[in-house]
Amino acid sequence: MPLVENATIRKLRTGGIALGFGLHHLRSAAAGMLAAAAGHDWLFIDMEHGAFSQDDVAQICVAALPTGITPIVRICAGALDQGTRALDNGAAGVIVPHVDTADQARRIASAFRYPPLGSRSWGGPSALYGYKTPGSAEAQAAINPEILVVAMIESVEGLANAEAIAEVDGIDGLLIGTSDLTAEMGISGQILHPRVEEAYRSVGAACRKAGKFLGMGGVYELDAMKRYADLGAHFILTGSDHAYILAGANLRSAFFRKVEAERGAQ
Repeated sequence: MPLVENATIRKLRTGGIALGFGLHHLRSAAAGMLAAAAGHDWLFIDMEHGAFSQDDVAQICVAALPTGITPIVRICAGALDQGTRALDNGAAGVIVPHVDTADQARRIASAFRYPPLGSRSWGGPSALYGYKTPGSAEAQAAINPEILVVAMIESVEGLANAEAIAEVDGIDGLLIGTSDLTAEMGISGQILHPRVEEAYRSVGAACRKAGKFLGMGGVYELDAMKRYADLGAHFILTGSDHAYILAGANLRSAFFRKVEAERGAQ
C-alpha cells in the first residue's frame, strides 16, 4: 500500500483553509467519516481535555486514514510519549499545548521526526502504509514530511517568544489557544478584545516570516472567526462534538417546545 498522504498539509501549503472537527467525547471509528460528511479536513482528537485513552485514539486514527480526513492528536503538555504512541498508531499530526519557549519547541520537533531530523523511535510497520511498510530508512524519510507538528501559543510568554518558536525547524505552525490566552491576559473570554487581535497579528507575522501557518482555536463566534481568518489563520478548529450536538439538538427541541406551547394555548 502506498503511503497515505497528509491532505491537510497539502491544503495548507497551497494557501487553503483547513477545517478541524473537534473530538472531546465522541469515541467512535465513525468520527472521520462524520467529519468528511460535514465538510471538514482534519480531526482534532483532544487527549488534553477529552475522554480518550491511547487505545481510543488509535482506533479513531486508523479508521480515519482511508476517509481522507487527517487524524491529528492534541496531547497533554509535556507528554511527548502520548504523541509518539499516537503517531505509531495512525495519527498524522500532533498538537502540543502551552509551548512558551523555543527550547520547548525544539524538543517537540525532535520527538516527532525520525533521524536525521529528530529522535523519534521506529515502532515497526506503520499504519500510514497500511502496515505494508517498505524498508525502515525509506519509510522514515517518506513519513517525516507527512507529519504535522503544531505548537500552541497560550500564554503571554509564548506570545513574546512566538517568532523564535516559529523559526524552529520541524514546527509546522503555531495555533493560538485563544481561551487560555485571554485568561492569561486577565481578559478571560473576551475573544474580540484588541489585545487578542494584536496577538493574532503578531503571531501571524511570525508565521509568515518563518514560512509557517497560523492556527486558531477557542474562537467559535462566527464574526470573530471571520476576523481572525482574515488576519491569516487558516488551520482552524471550527468546534467540537459536544457543541455541534447541542447546537443541533437545541434547534430541534426549541421547535417542538414551541409546538407544545402553541397546543397548550388552544
